Amino acid sequence: MKINTAAKRFQIVQVKLVREKSLLYKERKIRSPHDAYKLLKEFIGDADREHFVVLCLDTKNQPTCIQTVHIGSLNASIVHPREVLKSALLSNSASIIVGHNHPSNVCDPSAEDIQVTERLKEACNILGIDLLDHLIICTDTFKSLKEAGVI
Repeated sequence: MKINTAAKRFQIVQVKLVREKSLLYKERKIRSPHDAYKLLKEFIGDADREHFVVLCLDTKNQPTCIQTVHIGSLNASIVHPREVLKSALLSNSASIIVGHNHPSNVCDPSAEDIQVTERLKEACNILGIDLLDHLIICTDTFKSLKEAGVI
């Protein structure tokens, strides 16, 4: 019997989300950037490096899952739309809110923050997922890129 050397073996897989733990959200739904800020601030805490997080929402703006997409350095985080949208797709999200902290405690968006937001907006439009906001989280305040006109 002759074996075809051009043949390629590939894996049969199943892709699913794995729940690590859960958070209780008493407000039930996100009604404003401030609501999202409070939830993201609780999740990120007082991290000393940039944490880029995606909050997935259902059609009623109720959180379904939250994921840290990337942990960066003191002042940078490399974020790719496919990583951000992976959990949104797997959880059948209608919309997302993304956010990251600025350990410097300066809430002004950098050029990279605006560029990442633009790329996410384009990717979300293609996939039919609404990008509701991108929040920059600081110790006692935040900046909404939607309110700033970026989204």
